Amino acid sequence: MVQIVVHGYYRYTDINFEWTKALENPSDRSALKGFISTDALVHPDHPLNVTDNLKEPEPGITFTIGTFESGESRLLYTSKQVEYIRYWLHATGYTEELIPLPGVDYLLTESSLKTTYPVTYKTGADIKNAIKDIQKNNKRLKGTDKTLLAYRDMFAQSRKYWQERNGTWLAIDIESWEMDHTVITEYGWCQVNWEGEQKRVEDGHFIIDEYKTYHNGQYVTDNREHYLFGESKMIKLKDLKQFIRDQITNALIKGPLYLVFHDHNQDIKQVFIFRYSDKQTNKSNTLPRYLNRLGAPIDDLEASLPNTSPSQGLYLVDTSSLFGALEGRTGETRGLERMCILLKVPDTQRFHNAGNDAHFTMLALESMASGEMLDQQRAARWPGQETTINPSGGKSDVVDWKPHQIDSDYDDMEGIFPPQKHDQMRKDPYASDESDAWVN
Repeated sequence: MVQIVVHGYYRYTDINFEWTKALENPSDRSALKGFISTDALVHPDHPLNVTDNLKEPEPGITFTIGTFESGESRLLYTSKQVEYIRYWLHATGYTEELIPLPGVDYLLTESSLKTTYPVTYKTGADIKNAIKDIQKNNKRLKGTDKTLLAYRDMFAQSRKYWQERNGTWLAIDIESWEMDHTVITEYGWCQVNWEGEQKRVEDGHFIIDEYKTYHNGQYVTDNREHYLFGESKMIKLKDLKQFIRDQITNALIKGPLYLVFHDHNQDIKQVFIFRYSDKQTNKSNTLPRYLNRLGAPIDDLEASLPNTSPSQGLYLVDTSSLFGALEGRTGETRGLERMCILLKVPDTQRFHNAGNDAHFTMLALESMASGEMLDQQRAARWPGQETTINPSGGKSDVVDWKPHQIDSDYDDMEGIFPPQKHDQMRKDPYASDESDAWVN
């Protein structure tokens, strides 16, 4: 009888404990147990080792962490890994016949999981600790606010696609006149994509020619003339409309495009007026006031990231939501400058320049997306500052901030101390070589 294979995932616990119990042949059972023991899985010579194609393989195995709609997670084998296990045991003579796959009831399909992302463990102890951490975190997340769960999903998927170097990431920031926010005075961007192993970064800053005499300064700091990552350029409003259309369209030709904002309600409100109006499709069906004016082709902008790596599409990533997931809160949004301080993004200054803010937004995204998984990253960034609260009957870990970390009044103390010697020169983390690394 031909066995039809449906691809998906199996829980780690089901494979390591239930699958072995289901095998009737003691010899098969013993071979499988030995093959999937934690110490064997991480051995450099193990067939599932992720680096077994290197000249000097290192220990390590990649599993998948899958998240359900409830927010709970599980450590998973892929079905391909399980299929390869039975193939390898038979091909090498450890089993006389192909051992049967686990029952179909154990298989998790993509549709049953909200998010999935790979994680590599180097030691058997790492695997055991991961299982404990997942179980502990699942207990805390029961009854957690749905908004926080959505933030956590965005964090996990953003981290996954950034580390996969998937598509183009375009951080955008808009500055408007403080007396009339329909008057857009600046447009700034920072774009990141990859050509093979090479990361390519493009920064830019436009000053809108028609509104060059409109200056802030009463309520918002005016840093229009202090762009740090190149030369500011003057542009007519009609030319900006064409530039934005070309910028988005050209990026989408190459693959998926992730539009990155810090608190998208501010920037998209100014340029795109995007709103979550269709909960089922996560698309906007509201005609933006400024969409016709600036011609931004974002009718298909998705408010949530897909479960599997996309090959095309336009997606929203909000760093204020990512940081909300990281600190464990949804009730208050940290400003860009405060978030960068808390993340220790280096050498940030001259905020409220659209080009600078876009660049720092991208640096903040990279800081979070290139780091560890969410809960491990929180613990590593702010050790000893985690506390558990009980919102809406559930439990969640949040960062217990110290006053000096979140109170801007404490920043006034900075002027009391003399500046460091390198204060007038700042290092650009995106510089391609050392000669370009320092800018005034």
